[in-house]
Amino acid sequence: MLLEVFQPVTNPLGAQWLSALVAAVPVIAMLITLGALRWKAHLAGPFSWATAVLVAVTAFGMPLTTALATSVHGFVYGLFPIIWILLTAIWMYEVTVASGRFDDLRRTFFLISDDPRVLGLLIAFSFGGLLEALAGFGAPVAITAAMLIAIGFSPLRSALIALLANTVPVAFGAVGLPVLMAAKTGGFDDVLAVSPITGRLTALLCLVVPFLLLAVMDGKRGLREGWPFGLVVGVTFGIAKWIVSATPLYNLTEVFAAVSSVIVAIAFLKVWHPRGGAEAAERIGIKIDPSVEKGAPVDAGRTSGEALTGGRIMMALVPYLLVIVVFGVAALPPVKAALASTDVKFAWPGLGGLLDVAGNPAVHQSYTLAWASTPGILLAFVAIVTGLIYRMGIGEIFGVLWTNAKKLRFAMLTIGSVVALAYVMGDSGQTLALGLFFAGAGALYPYVAPVLGWIGTYVTGSDTSANILFSSLQSGVGAEIGPGSHLGTESMRALLVGSNAAGGVVGKMISPQSLTIAATAIGIAGAESTILRRIIGWSFVLLALLCLLSGLMSTPVLSWLLP
Repeated sequence: MLLEVFQPVTNPLGAQWLSALVAAVPVIAMLITLGALRWKAHLAGPFSWATAVLVAVTAFGMPLTTALATSVHGFVYGLFPIIWILLTAIWMYEVTVASGRFDDLRRTFFLISDDPRVLGLLIAFSFGGLLEALAGFGAPVAITAAMLIAIGFSPLRSALIALLANTVPVAFGAVGLPVLMAAKTGGFDDVLAVSPITGRLTALLCLVVPFLLLAVMDGKRGLREGWPFGLVVGVTFGIAKWIVSATPLYNLTEVFAAVSSVIVAIAFLKVWHPRGGAEAAERIGIKIDPSVEKGAPVDAGRTSGEALTGGRIMMALVPYLLVIVVFGVAALPPVKAALASTDVKFAWPGLGGLLDVAGNPAVHQSYTLAWASTPGILLAFVAIVTGLIYRMGIGEIFGVLWTNAKKLRFAMLTIGSVVALAYVMGDSGQTLALGLFFAGAGALYPYVAPVLGWIGTYVTGSDTSANILFSSLQSGVGAEIGPGSHLGTESMRALLVGSNAAGGVVGKMISPQSLTIAATAIGIAGAESTILRRIIGWSFVLLALLCLLSGLMSTPVLSWLLP
C-alpha cells in the first residue's frame, strides 16, 4: 500500500476570507448545536467532528484515510490522558465522599469564614489556581466544582464559578508549560521575552475576575457585600503574577500567586468581615435551572456528627495536602525527568506521510503514551493513598473508581470526539486558515491578536496547544508590522506571542472539553449546553478586555506596561 503524503494548505479556495469562513464551519457547528439547539454534548461533539472531516476532505484536500487516522489519534488522546485525568480527579474526590469525610471538609471550610462567597473565592480562584499550576488538564475544574457543592453552592452555580475562575492561571498552568511552548514555537530563545507580557495581561484580569465570581455567586448583593475581599484576593494574586512571571521562576507563577493570595486573604479576614453571610448561604443553594438540576448530585455519604477536632480537620484535608505535596515533588526537575523517561512513543498508523504547512513531519505522526508523566497517575496515587488513610478496603476504593468510570461514558465520547475535531482541523490546515485571516488586520492586528489564542483554546481545549498552533504565526505577523510600529520588531513579536497565550485563558471556560468536565463534576451529564449559554457572555467580555489591552500596549498609551 502506497503511503499517502499530505501537506496542508491554508488558502485552498483562493481567497483567505473564504477559506477561513469554510474552516470555521466546524466551530460554528459546535456553537450552534451545543448552544442554540441545546444538543447533548455527546451528540454535538461527533456531529461537529464529522463536519470537520467533511470540510477537510472536500475543501482542504485531505485524503479521507488521513482524516480518519488523525481522528482516531485525537480520540485516543482524548481518552488518555484527558479523560484519565478527569476520572482520577473525580475518583480522589469521591473517595472522600464514600469515606464519610465529606461533611468534615465542609465544616472545615466554614472555620475560615461563615460566608460562602469568601470560601468560594478561596476555593475556586486561589486553590483552583494552585491546582492549575500543579496539574492542569481540567483537574482544577473537576475538583473545585465538587468542593463548591460541598459548601452549599447549587450544582450549575458551582460549575459556572469553577470555569470562570479557571482563567487567569491557565497560561502558567502545568508548571508553566503553555507560556514555555509559546516562546519556543514563537522563535524566542528566552521564555522571559514572552512570559512577563502574558503575566501582566492575565494579572490585569485578576482585577476583574474575582468581581465576576462574586456576581455569579450572589448577584449584586455579592458584589456589594464582598467587594473588599474580592479586591484583596485579586490584587494579591495579580501582583504575585506580575512579579514572578518576569523572573527565572516563571513556571511557579501560579504557585506563588495562589499561596500568597490565601495568606493575605486569611489575614484580611482577621480585620474585616463581610455582611450578609447567613442570608447568602441560603441564596447560593437555590437552583439556577431546576429543570436541569434534578435531584441531589452529590451524596455526602456517611457522617458521624462528631465534634470537629483538629484530627478530623487534618483528615478532611488529607487528599488536598497530598495533591500539593505529590505534585510539588513531581515538578522537581529530576523527578519530572524520571517520570518523562517512562513515556512510550510510537508511530501512529496511517499518518507516516502527514506533513505540516512548512513541509516538515507533523507532530501527530507519532503518539506518546505518557502513562507516568501526566497528572492522572499522580491523582490515582493520591486517591488510593487517601482511601487507605481513611481505612477503606482496596475493593471499596476501586469500586468508587468503577462507579465513576461508568458515569463518564458520555464524557468519553464527547471529549474524544472534540479532540478528534481539533486534530482534523489542525492537520488539514483549517485552524491556520482562520489564523491567517485575522493576521490580515495589519496595523490594527494587536487589537485582535488574543482572538487567535481564544479560538485555538476553544477548539483544542488547551492553551498549550493553541500556543503551538499560533505562536509562530503571531511572531511572523509581529516581524511584518513591527518595523513601522511604536514598539519595534522584537517587542511587537513578544507582545503578539504573549497576547496569544493570554487570549487562550478566556477560551478555556467555553471549550467543549471544559464544559464536559464541569458537567461531569457536578453530577449532571448533558448539562453542557446550559452551562455554555450562561458563561459564554463572560468569555466574550474578558476577551474584549484582553484585545483592548493588547492593542493599547502596542501604542504609547500602555506600552509602558511592557517589560
